[in-house]
Amino acid sequence: MTMPPSPNTMSTVSAAATTTDHRRDAVWQAEALSNTYLDGVRGAIPLAAEQIDILVRLARAARPEPRAILDLGCGDGILGHALLDTYEAARPTAVLVDFSPPMLDAARGRLRGYGHAHFIEVDYADPAWPHLVTVPPLPDRYDVIVSGFSIHHQPDDRKRRLYADVFALLAPGGIFLNLEHVASPSRWAEEQFETYFIDALHRYHAVRGKTRDEVAADFYHRPDKVANLLAPVGIQCDWLREIGFVHVDCFFKVFELALFGGIRPLEETA
Repeated sequence: MTMPPSPNTMSTVSAAATTTDHRRDAVWQAEALSNTYLDGVRGAIPLAAEQIDILVRLARAARPEPRAILDLGCGDGILGHALLDTYEAARPTAVLVDFSPPMLDAARGRLRGYGHAHFIEVDYADPAWPHLVTVPPLPDRYDVIVSGFSIHHQPDDRKRRLYADVFALLAPGGIFLNLEHVASPSRWAEEQFETYFIDALHRYHAVRGKTRDEVAADFYHRPDKVANLLAPVGIQCDWLREIGFVHVDCFFKVFELALFGGIRPLEETA
């Protein structure tokens, strides 16, 4: 049984994840993998600052004064943190969601001092997940919903259902932005991304004395690789349009790193 959030301004809600033996993304619930990602990968993502800058610009253009923001698969809270800093004057309620306790711990640490942030442990592979982010005193609709490198762990049919859930959670005029790992159109293109990303990882780890061969070996044999269920960005944008999003676009893309999304219309036809 899931209990409703505490009325405290900074709260944590736990919901049992519906993990089974065939779930590939369950590896992310392990503390060791989460720490490895945060310490050795997150800071090496190429053009990360530019990605976040574009995401923030789009959010501000769509919703200059949001009441509520939602970060799906929040990881260490980097996107939620950027939005809260951007919207400092508006002081929106921020709800950060992840099904990995170590990631939520990292997010709490990053956002310590933000009294209008809530942290919820919930598995959005569970179709009932939207209820957990709308239980009072949490908002019933959100002005900005973001996700960073998280939804690609879901099968394609679940991705589409998740996007429909996001559409339902958005207030009219609200924006959804997904900073995501997407599929390459061919194995050749995938190889170019791998080389590009390994080079970025090597630059990041050079100060630690790791050779490029060592970095490449870690990259190709990483335990989370099996959890990646990638889909092309064009197909995912088509899903958003079919659901009802407008102004859908891929706003940023370099190889398999893409920022895409859309807006829920202010007025919708029956």
